[in-house]
Amino acid sequence: MRYENFAPDEHYHVFGRGINQEKIFIDNQDKARFTFLITHFQSPARIYNISWYTDAFIKKGSFNLKEDRVKEILKKRSIELISFVLMSNHFHILVQNLQDKILSVYMHRILTAYSKYFNAKYNKKGHVFEGPFKAVHIKNNNQLLHLSAYIHKNPKEIKEWENTYDQYPYSSYQDYLGSNRWGKFLSTDIILKQFKDQSKYKEFVTFSTAKEFF
Repeated sequence: MRYENFAPDEHYHVFGRGINQEKIFIDNQDKARFTFLITHFQSPARIYNISWYTDAFIKKGSFNLKEDRVKEILKKRSIELISFVLMSNHFHILVQNLQDKILSVYMHRILTAYSKYFNAKYNKKGHVFEGPFKAVHIKNNNQLLHLSAYIHKNPKEIKEWENTYDQYPYSSYQDYLGSNRWGKFLSTDIILKQFKDQSKYKEFVTFSTAKEFF
């Protein structure tokens, strides 16, 4: 586990990639699995039968958790997920760390759970990720806004999504532009409240020079 003084109530850009830049998401089931982990591991509440929930997402577009389980997770949450994107060999997430150093625990749970799943599914051994996750402290609001844009523009690098990256299903961008698929598991307000409406946020993302900031 990466131990570091991740400060409470601060925002962090968290990212990681596959060892030797190999793919860590080979099919949609893999992406759905990781999406479930980053959304539902925001609290220490134990969740079993994750495969059932990810299969439900593939079939119906929803993890279909019962309301009492949702309330339990949200009541105990120690991380807030603000935006995310999953690419074939890496991921980016933007989070708010609600408790002292809890980001290390959150990411350790996610990466350990996903590595066990991935190695079992593909009959592999050893490391899945290229070392510990990386985390950059977001120091001001301007950086926060451009990081959100940077994350949401990532799918432009995927040829089949180059012109429709706002519809890429394994990014939170479509949740910023329409209805939020994840409800309170994805906290969009800190970004969206700074724009007149969702179309103004889309305009900001489109013209953001985000890469100059990262």
